[in-house]
Amino acid sequence: MSNTIEPSIRVKVDLTNPGQFFACCGLLELADRLWPVAEGWFKNDEFYIRAAGTLMELLDKIISAELNPINPNDSKASPIYLSNPFNITLDWWTDESSGGKQFKTWAGSMDCVRIARAMQQGIKHIQRNEYLFNEGMVVYDPDQPNKKVEPYYFDARRGQNAHALDVGFSPDELSMETTAYPAVEFLCLVGLQRCRPAPINERRQFKYFAWAHPLPIIIVQAVMNGTLPIPNTAAYQFEVAFRSEQKKHKSFLSATPI
Repeated sequence: MSNTIEPSIRVKVDLTNPGQFFACCGLLELADRLWPVAEGWFKNDEFYIRAAGTLMELLDKIISAELNPINPNDSKASPIYLSNPFNITLDWWTDESSGGKQFKTWAGSMDCVRIARAMQQGIKHIQRNEYLFNEGMVVYDPDQPNKKVEPYYFDARRGQNAHALDVGFSPDELSMETTAYPAVEFLCLVGLQRCRPAPINERRQFKYFAWAHPLPIIIVQAVMNGTLPIPNTAAYQFEVAFRSEQKKHKSFLSATPI
């Protein structure tokens, strides 16, 4: 790792929003695949990446990459392949052996591939700058532009609004469409492939660690869940909560420092 810290990419981040944290991991994952040996770190309220290109260049590649189901006959649950130049298979929600499946927030009629494509293309319509994660919109199906698409509920701003205990009713059960944050939702889907939070001794409670030194994604994988402790990390705890009475759909809620 170089001693000179000169980020070429920076985005504003709320570390108490787990969706934004894992979106940072996803951004670093894709930056590393485009420009090998990219490094990322958190500083104050920003996430920095040192790489051979810019945020706009990276987002242009993300938007234009083909995104296809591995199993075309089951787009609701199929793993997804994000093509050149990234060449990454996203299948963590099918993984029961190492716990990936417990972060799956969608079920039933929610189409995993349709949501991913909608969020990927939604990035086209937001300001692609350091405020990337704060750009909200109603997202539409790129194949059926008159149809709205609900997100995965990784973004805690969305999750809190969907939680019946917080608002007195469940917008999800009433089929209400509200603001989604496409960059957070799509990049979090990518980030969870490699970087997953560690469970703690409370049901559906998890923790993650934000690091302050430039690290490559292969090291981040162990640092962010506490497997590899390093100095100057900040720990956070959050809940993957049910957002409907049927206990099928979930959402990420806001985290608290621990």
